[in-house]
Amino acid sequence: MKLFSYFVFSLGCTFFICTTFLYGQNNTTEKWSYHFQLTSIVQGHPSFNAKYSGKNSLNDSAETALSLTSTLYLGRKLWKGAAIYFNPEIAGGNGLSQARGIAGFTNGEAFRIGDPAPALYIARLYFQQYIAIGKTAYEYREADANQLADSIPISHLYFAAGKFANADFFDNNLYSHDPRTQFLNWSLMSNGAWDYAANTRGYTYGGLIEFAKPTWALRFSSTLVPEYANGPKLDAHYSKAHAETIELEKSYSIKKYKGIIRLLGFRNVSKAPSYFDEINGYFTGADSSLDVINGIQYGSVKWGFGLNLEQKLPADIGFFGRASWNDGKTATWAFAEIDQTFSFGINISGKDWKRKNDELGLAFVANGISTNHREIFTIGGYGFMLGDGLLINYGMEQIFETYYSAQIYSSAWLSINYQFVMNPAYNKDRGPVNFFSARLHIAF
Repeated sequence: MKLFSYFVFSLGCTFFICTTFLYGQNNTTEKWSYHFQLTSIVQGHPSFNAKYSGKNSLNDSAETALSLTSTLYLGRKLWKGAAIYFNPEIAGGNGLSQARGIAGFTNGEAFRIGDPAPALYIARLYFQQYIAIGKTAYEYREADANQLADSIPISHLYFAAGKFANADFFDNNLYSHDPRTQFLNWSLMSNGAWDYAANTRGYTYGGLIEFAKPTWALRFSSTLVPEYANGPKLDAHYSKAHAETIELEKSYSIKKYKGIIRLLGFRNVSKAPSYFDEINGYFTGADSSLDVINGIQYGSVKWGFGLNLEQKLPADIGFFGRASWNDGKTATWAFAEIDQTFSFGINISGKDWKRKNDELGLAFVANGISTNHREIFTIGGYGFMLGDGLLINYGMEQIFETYYSAQIYSSAWLSINYQFVMNPAYNKDRGPVNFFSARLHIAF
């Protein structure tokens, strides 16, 4: 009943914003920006075979779950090149099995949701500034969420500071990045082995700088990390706990078809426990807790890198591919329990069947973990999202996903989605599992 009331309330907000704020907006340059989104996802799976289960296992009985999010995107131009953005957000519902039991979890909206009751919070509040470099040309950008309609210098320095999501600026991909409109799987919306700094809902505090030229860009951020694995609170001891991310982006063309390649690196410093130390403590009797969620001592380091490709192809097809790796020595602290991953897929526009705003997507992803990470599960340990109480037959987690998104109104899309998961949580003794989803997305 609470979720239904929340849904009705969000639809009312949609109508109010559309009629009150958006009507009559200037289509050239904006001083104010108002946008809104609502996404509702219902997802379920039938029962499947499981030789054993633990407290973090995906439920082997049939289950369904509903998630809801709505976001108000407010923006205000301050002076030339400067703006401030504010995003209040409401989230409710949950993921299947409380978003546990699969490393590449099947609903990218569910990680933002803790308590099933709808909750209001600040998703983003940040300042940005563009500074032109030399006598550069300007590029006009259409109005969008957290983007004022304005002309931006192509060669520029860009600064941002405040509360935001690292994934807003890094590891972007035109064809596989947004679970509200594209693929739902966690390991398809971002590189799975990038343990990007964020709280439970995906946001953090920090700063970012970008240096951009016409065909390439280099960006760097430094942000806060959680107090404990996937925790809601961020660690304020910045000198002891912080995360740095750097990305080089290069655009190119093959004949007339544009592409972008991105190379990302990251280094996180936190209280994340060492897998080796926890295993050693277990076998020596010094500490048998196998606790990789609540760190005690600062100074642990996790680092890694990722590769990201997007390529436009003939016939309105877009191809994407990603691969990433991290050292796998310390516990996953923020995103997903994945230490190695690769993925690829295509998006096909509905233009050829006279549905230009429809989209068909198909993708495959394979995830793996380090030897020590695997050993924690083998001896009965648990991460913040995985752990079957035992892991006898390890196997790479393999996921196939497909979706069709149909525009049903000028600002509304209905999608159907199917995912097939082999070896959930890297366990050959469980699954495979079939997931079916329906998604309603409204955006103004």
